[in-house]
Amino acid sequence: MQALAQIRVSYTSTCKLLDLSREGLRKLIKKDPTFPRPIKEGDQMQSPVYFDYQELLAWHKAQHEPRRHD
Repeated sequence: MQALAQIRVSYTSTCKLLDLSREGLRKLIKKDPTFPRPIKEGDQMQSPVYFDYQELLAWHKAQHEPRRHD
């Protein structure tokens, strides 16, 4: 049986994937308009926040494209 691809990634897992602190990820979201927008589950202040896994992969790939052509 084929493993399912991850669909969403928690805020904490995104920090781990990018090797950033929570504050570092918050700053990245604020300063980089190309970074995937967080998806908030619910409307409460403490509702969990997720990111779309495919959007994170696409963003990461786009960040490395310029380097590959230098």
